Amino acid sequence: MSIYDLIVIGGGPGGYVAAIRAAQLGMKVACVEGRGSLGGTCLNVGCIPSKALLTSSAKYAELAHLSSHGIAVEGASIDLSSMMGRKDKIVGDLTKGIAFLFKKNGVDLVEGWASIPSDGQVKVGDDVYEAKNILIATGSEPTPLNGIEIDEQDILSSTGAIALDAVPEHLVVVGAGVIGLELGQVWSRLGAKVTVVEYLDRILPGIDGEIAKLAQRALSKRGLKFQLGRALKTIDKTNVGLTLTLDRVGKDKEEVIEADKVLIAVGRRPVSRGLGLEDLGIALDPRGFIQVDTSFRTSVPGIYAIGDCVPGPMLAHKAEEDGVACVEMLAGEAGHVDYNTVPGVVYTDPEVASVGLTEEALKEAGTEYSVGKFAFMANSRARSTGETDGAVKVLADPNGNILGAHICGAHGGDLIAELVLAMTKGATVAEVAATCHAHPAMGEAVKEACLDAMGRAIHA
Repeated sequence: MSIYDLIVIGGGPGGYVAAIRAAQLGMKVACVEGRGSLGGTCLNVGCIPSKALLTSSAKYAELAHLSSHGIAVEGASIDLSSMMGRKDKIVGDLTKGIAFLFKKNGVDLVEGWASIPSDGQVKVGDDVYEAKNILIATGSEPTPLNGIEIDEQDILSSTGAIALDAVPEHLVVVGAGVIGLELGQVWSRLGAKVTVVEYLDRILPGIDGEIAKLAQRALSKRGLKFQLGRALKTIDKTNVGLTLTLDRVGKDKEEVIEADKVLIAVGRRPVSRGLGLEDLGIALDPRGFIQVDTSFRTSVPGIYAIGDCVPGPMLAHKAEEDGVACVEMLAGEAGHVDYNTVPGVVYTDPEVASVGLTEEALKEAGTEYSVGKFAFMANSRARSTGETDGAVKVLADPNGNILGAHICGAHGGDLIAELVLAMTKGATVAEVAATCHAHPAMGEAVKEACLDAMGRAIHA
């Protein structure tokens, strides 16, 4: 058996992109994946199926607001099996597309679960493959809660929550982060009562606090109920459903909630077990993340790691950038990822998008900054579409350099791209504001927020 230049363990966004880029650079590459389909968590049970359901549920929810446009709709109903079928077809088509890209670029797919018995070897089943370099891209999985057993029937992870065969009467979501809010809104739109329980006194930890408050206000208007400052103690199954016992944080008080489904969405943890890393002497941190240097090298020469299984933002696009940079450096090129300009997006309605530092982080660091804000209520395009919730917020240093940008509003995930590019290229708020933006368009709110950071807003 010939020796591979690179074997990638994991066929998710980081792994498959790294494998294709390495092949483009002339390497002999294999990718090992045991799931049975490529694309990892993101494509199979994460980003893509959840966005398909968010889109489908949004179309149904929109029917309730068409009367304000002079459109009457009667007799609308949900065919949940068809909705799930559409989601599954999208996933299937995309996974087949990655397999096609492997063939096109000459990447060998090895199906099965991998371990690393020694330097330069990857074992899959009874077969051992030789490699000059090994790249670990095993991703992440839902973080469990102590004492809570996820059965994917009544007590769900995100995997079970995108595959329900009926709309729950009452879904309790434990965790007010990205996954909990997105999937909570899916089922709320489809008719479930949804209560979001969060340990902290706010939603979306890590997001700029002011933007998170705007998001909570908008999501509450759309039907989500929030129980903040509550810790889940137990879930008991009864003849009629589930009983949750909650602790009021810092108040020595218990509360009880009845539900028929519970989604545990308290975060994700790296998948690093089962590879034999400890026997190889690869350094892990206390949470199981693989320790790497700026070139993605682990503590063992010839073994690299990227994506969710290493420290940093647990985002598919970050994993892709890691993968490309890693293999480009292996090929002698100057790979690089600027982690200060990795955007994050919550695909609820309204969307929440963020890049760079929050106002809280700037205050804590004692950094001098100015704030520019513009509400979508004052944006003519938002008024014409009825998508007026939220605002654009820009944070800049005294020279106008953008330190962070945060958006709560329709199409926020698209609007943030302009500000990411501005930060990447060093464009100031003055230069963004001097850029001609189409009218009427949601992007004008970005221009106005930059003008506001200079004390020059026109429409505010």
